[in-house]
Amino acid sequence: MRACTTRPKSIERGEWEQTFSMKDKLKLKSALKDIAVVEAGEECKDFDGAWRGREGIEPNNGKYAGSFLGHFHPPPRSRSMAANMRSIQEIVDIILRKIFLVVLQQPSKNDPNIVFLALTAAKILSEGKALFLSCTMMDRVLIDRLSGDFPSTEPPFRYLVGCYRRACDELKRVVLMKNASFRSEIESEIKQARKLVISYCRLHTRNMFKTPGQQVTSVTSDLMSMIFAEVSTHMDEFGDDTLGDDTLGRGFDNPPGFIKEFFRDGDDDSMELVLQDLFEKLRQSVDGISPLGNFQQPMRALLLLIEYPNNAKILVNHPRWIPKNTNLPIGEGRMIEMESILGAFLRISALPDSKEFKSTTDVGQQCFSEASNHRLAYSSSFTTIKKVMNILYDDLVVVFHKLLNNQDTQERVLEYLAEVIKKNSARSRMQVDPLSSASSGMFVNLSSVMLRLCGPLLDGSVEWREQIDPKFLFHNTRLDFRQLTALHASSEEVSAWLEEENSSKDNHELEAQEGTSSGTRKEKYSLTCECFFMTARVLNLGLMKAIYEIKHLNEKLGSYEKDRTILKGMREQGASPLLDANIKYLEKEIGILSQSKSSYEVQIFQLRLLPCVGQASTFYKLVIIWLVNFVGGFKMPLPSTCPMKFACIPEHFVDDAMDLLGITFGIPEVSKGVVLDFLNFIIMFMASNAYVKNPYLRAKMVEVLNRWIPNKSGLSATLFEGHQLPLDYLLLSNKFTVRENIYELLEYLWNVPRHLNAWRQIKLIYHIIMVQIVREENEMHLNFLNLLINDSMYLLDESLKKNIHQLKEIEVEMTNSAEWEQRSLEERTEITRLFYSQENIVESDMKLAIGNIGMLAFISEQIPAHFLLPEMIVKIYVHIARGDKLNVFPTAISKDGRSYNEKLFTSAAAAAADDDDIFGKIDKAGKVIKEFVELGLKADEAILGEIPDEFLDPILYTLMRDPVILPLSRQSVDRPVIQSHLLNGNV
Repeated sequence: MRACTTRPKSIERGEWEQTFSMKDKLKLKSALKDIAVVEAGEECKDFDGAWRGREGIEPNNGKYAGSFLGHFHPPPRSRSMAANMRSIQEIVDIILRKIFLVVLQQPSKNDPNIVFLALTAAKILSEGKALFLSCTMMDRVLIDRLSGDFPSTEPPFRYLVGCYRRACDELKRVVLMKNASFRSEIESEIKQARKLVISYCRLHTRNMFKTPGQQVTSVTSDLMSMIFAEVSTHMDEFGDDTLGDDTLGRGFDNPPGFIKEFFRDGDDDSMELVLQDLFEKLRQSVDGISPLGNFQQPMRALLLLIEYPNNAKILVNHPRWIPKNTNLPIGEGRMIEMESILGAFLRISALPDSKEFKSTTDVGQQCFSEASNHRLAYSSSFTTIKKVMNILYDDLVVVFHKLLNNQDTQERVLEYLAEVIKKNSARSRMQVDPLSSASSGMFVNLSSVMLRLCGPLLDGSVEWREQIDPKFLFHNTRLDFRQLTALHASSEEVSAWLEEENSSKDNHELEAQEGTSSGTRKEKYSLTCECFFMTARVLNLGLMKAIYEIKHLNEKLGSYEKDRTILKGMREQGASPLLDANIKYLEKEIGILSQSKSSYEVQIFQLRLLPCVGQASTFYKLVIIWLVNFVGGFKMPLPSTCPMKFACIPEHFVDDAMDLLGITFGIPEVSKGVVLDFLNFIIMFMASNAYVKNPYLRAKMVEVLNRWIPNKSGLSATLFEGHQLPLDYLLLSNKFTVRENIYELLEYLWNVPRHLNAWRQIKLIYHIIMVQIVREENEMHLNFLNLLINDSMYLLDESLKKNIHQLKEIEVEMTNSAEWEQRSLEERTEITRLFYSQENIVESDMKLAIGNIGMLAFISEQIPAHFLLPEMIVKIYVHIARGDKLNVFPTAISKDGRSYNEKLFTSAAAAAADDDDIFGKIDKAGKVIKEFVELGLKADEAILGEIPDEFLDPILYTLMRDPVILPLSRQSVDRPVIQSHLLNGNV
């Protein structure tokens, strides 16, 4: 048995005294004296003065212990000799005691931070080992230290973090050693100790060292504080943090390198629970926070965690990655926003939300209320919100990039995006239920993120465009595009086409499919392709829906402001408490709506710092270029049959593009570089119902063109004048439904010389081939002129006969003071509102009617060809004749050479007899033909008087211009009539 300088706790005092002889005791006393001197602060010459005495650690005398039965060999008595004999093992022992705050003998000084492991020391001695601390021994030492009950010491996790910190400090000191071999060995031992600490930190996350009755501080709370401390900056303190200092790690001393080493080599099994808890705490830290709050620290913490592949893998498999049904009384769309980890970050927005889900700090109320409406404060709020939202977008893009570029996490990220889209498909409806669907703020943020993810596509590279596979719309397993309205094909046509496509697969593909274990073929699409189609859906549900909400908000705001003006005008005539209450209510609502409007503007339309709308325009340019490739590119005429790939594309792909163009027409930052492609696209498809079935969508295209008129949009005049496709086809593609836009557009184009020449070509063609013009080429113009006449008559009738008359009655009633005052306030308010409403309608109708008549005037003057066609003569003259109560119209037209031509009237009569369909469109009762013939007879009588019967053609009873005598009957007939009769096979 070997001697020991200190008595183990398990050995009784009597046994201890009997172990050593008096001689050995004297030698031991002398050795301990020398060791105490050295460790009290004397320089160690063997290590060039780099290793000096330590304070706070009692000397472990056991390191000079000999055998209990053998001879004890004490160290030299002189200080220099004692220092020279200090080995690496001894130095490592001192360092480890310093790092782990443990000793294997009872310390002489009572330090609550130092733990004496008596039982551990006894076990080591019983094994015949010296009481030197070493890395090989530290496993058992740490287990005993962490498992023991030491009330005055730190909790296990914080103790281990402290060990790591002290190990880092020791490494800094060892660097000063000049002896390279000693320095290298000691550095290796310290790094091993540090690695051991990290291992036990990971083990402790499973609460492996919890003792009964011990108060254990949450490991994840400490770890969360350390992560926040790791990513904190001096700017974080300015955030609107309501979570407390400890939550964001302020004041927490985080050892450098600990977080990195803790997560770097962790395996899934040891880290899963703690990481799941960390991700949940991150979600909670931003729950309900606004852009003015401190969301940046949690975001940086998330970025730090997913730097490590294992952590990212645990994140996408977290129960809250795609949360299942909960007990919350909300729909699936709102649930995935509120409960998912990324949803908590995506919903940080300046946009207003339903009152049940408003953020802790309402951005509109704080920044854009009347109290804070000072110009400088308003401008400062705009700048601040734009800046922080850009930071949020940049960080979110980095998160998605990291997860999508990791093969282990990519699939789960795409699943998450698909679930967000599917669960919020109801956002495409006119009215959105805030309890069932996610907020506009989340989807606008996601729109911006998706646009940035599509960055490589937006540069216009053909290589990237070729990866967009239209088959994704029908064969992908994530999203169902078949439920969406297509550009031209019905759902039945789409299904039939897909069945035909599937049945036409070659035998090789079918054999390959049958050879798979599942028996079904799962298409694999590129990440670029999936991002493209998901971006189109997210924009439809997000950015474009928000733009619709802005338009609705502006309409509501304008209506409230008009009502307030009416009520204030009534108050000037006589105040009342009810009137004042209504005005006060309207002013409150106007204030709330104005705050919401400012919130929308700052997040969506401040393009210079927040280019979401600009990127969306570039994305939709990509969409229309991709679509045009299905029909052979930007060229006319279009193929006679619409390709099914084009016909099956969701209608909202084009509809959203037109809506975006409609609101960005005056913003050069958006229009630059995209207008020409859109112009060509609109000209190609706005009049083709064989490609775009929805007439409202085609009308929307015309509205976009109207807004691009240079004096409205600020765009260059060369847009319409300098490109061949607009010159050749703009005026020949006019099956319009919104005539007010057309009038303004044509009025502008009429003053463009090159377009005027295109119009005049119609006149030239007419004069060359007269009435033999191919009807199909002119059908759109005839329909347009027909609708123009109908509109003019309708609008004038409505305005002059109905609306103006109603306005006059209301005005008389309002000027009758006695009767007016007898009415209640509610009645007067409603009547006044009706008066202003009718006034607006009359003003709009008269403006459109005047525009239509003006358009008829300049078209009939410059291009009379269409007005001289039989169809149009019937249309115009019969309408005028119907109003001829005094029978003066025949005489008037007989005196005007431009208004009557006997040959033209005869041709019109023949056209009426040959083609009932045309005139049936004008007058389904067929009465118009009879009136037309009667009108022709009136005109003949007005010119020639009573015509003798022998001058009349016996077939048509019209005046014969070129009479001929039939050879057999010797009957006189008009040559054109008999020729037509013979050509029709009538003998």
